[in-house]
Amino acid sequence: MNRLQVRQLHRFLAPIMMVPLLLTLTTGMLFQLAIALGKGSDFVWLLALHRGKFGSINLELVYPFLNGLGLLTLVVTGILMWWRGPRSRRRSLRP
Repeated sequence: MNRLQVRQLHRFLAPIMMVPLLLTLTTGMLFQLAIALGKGSDFVWLLALHRGKFGSINLELVYPFLNGLGLLTLVVTGILMWWRGPRSRRRSLRP
């Protein structure tokens, strides 16, 4: 995969993955806070959202895998972009 393809994949996937990652992060933190305050049973609906159950749409079987695969792809493409860096910077560092 060349430099342009890595950047395009990262640029395409980042906005798509932002929503499920933020949803997972927010619902997980809020549910843990509710448990710490002794109100966990009142906020079980947060746990359902966290696991991928969105009303009549039940993605509990695939949501964690898609979330993880998207995050892993973003991490790998981000590291590749960082590692390869801009060509001009790499050339200026060489003696």
